[in-house]
Amino acid sequence: MITRDQIRELASFQCEKNDECAVSFYFQPQTPQNKSHREEAILVKDLVRNALHEVEKNGKNGRTKADLNRLLDLAGNLHGNQARAKVVFACAGRGIWQEFDLPALLPATRLFVNRRFHLRPLAELLVAQPRLWVALVDRHKARLFDLRLNELHEREGLFQSAPRHSRSEGYAGYDGGHVQRRMEDEVLHHWRNTSERLRESLDKGLFDRLIVGCNDVNWPEFHNELHPYVRQRLLGRFGGDAMNLSPDQLRDEAARILRKALDERRQGLVREVLDQAKSNGRGVTGLRRVLRSIEQGEVQTLLIDDNFSAQAVECMHCGHVDSHIVSFCPLCGKATRQLEDVCDAIIPSAIRRDIELFYVKNHNELERSGKIAALLRFRADQRKNLQTAIAS
Repeated sequence: MITRDQIRELASFQCEKNDECAVSFYFQPQTPQNKSHREEAILVKDLVRNALHEVEKNGKNGRTKADLNRLLDLAGNLHGNQARAKVVFACAGRGIWQEFDLPALLPATRLFVNRRFHLRPLAELLVAQPRLWVALVDRHKARLFDLRLNELHEREGLFQSAPRHSRSEGYAGYDGGHVQRRMEDEVLHHWRNTSERLRESLDKGLFDRLIVGCNDVNWPEFHNELHPYVRQRLLGRFGGDAMNLSPDQLRDEAARILRKALDERRQGLVREVLDQAKSNGRGVTGLRRVLRSIEQGEVQTLLIDDNFSAQAVECMHCGHVDSHIVSFCPLCGKATRQLEDVCDAIIPSAIRRDIELFYVKNHNELERSGKIAALLRFRADQRKNLQTAIAS
């Protein structure tokens, strides 16, 4: 499984020499029409053949051809990988060949050859996904799971042994009452022990958001013992007999809560950004304003229409990206190169800067606003005006 640090490293890569190319290969398995899996092999061969034609046309076929041929060899072994997607990033000129297995959630099998690694499909899967834990709790047990990209892994279990009952309640029921109090004390200790383990894990940065499976009767008791910081990270809860759920059922319940929470946050962010942009607040819309805000370090969250694409230019010296197709950089005067899709520059920049990224589908107002928008941490122009006013 690819990590965030590995994604940042890939986002920082850029070919420096003219004969180098960054190869990005995304394989999304499909249900085969027959047992030979020939369709997948033919598709990959066609993609490689087209890529070879392009690099040969541009005079960069040397080392890149070796990477593409290696992809052909890899494609012959993918037919047994139907439950998993495969992602490969390669640059023979820099000695890079990285393979990653992912859940089969990619939009399609694609091949890209460029100066940077093509990270948009990964960004759609990973950047907005929190590090998620799922905690199953009852009065005597707790089980803690990692859930990332639909893959569920149990981390640990906490168990509180049930107290033994005495054979007699004693005089006037004294022993029975004593046993009941002891049982309640041990359950309370279990709640607190589980809550403390979650707080420690949060402090260590092991998760960003939490989903809890707990029945309705026990939930108020456990919720009262959760540390306030853990409560703030609580994404949702499901009830029922959570301890007896199968892994698939548990994954489905947690995925449903996560999907709902992400959809609500996405829609809320779109409304906030558009409202802030209209009031000249912490929101900007349109490619030109978003590029400027990214460059100035203002952006907190980036919203991109699912079908957004636009041409731009990038300075080969200072890295400035401009929505105007100009031959020379307006900042340093050096030559620029054209980008067929500005997202090839925006997405790596967002990943490197830890900008939250959401893709938005079928939002008419965002489409009318240029299909791209950003929520800002601050506005540099307003901060400058405030400083000028204070100084005067």
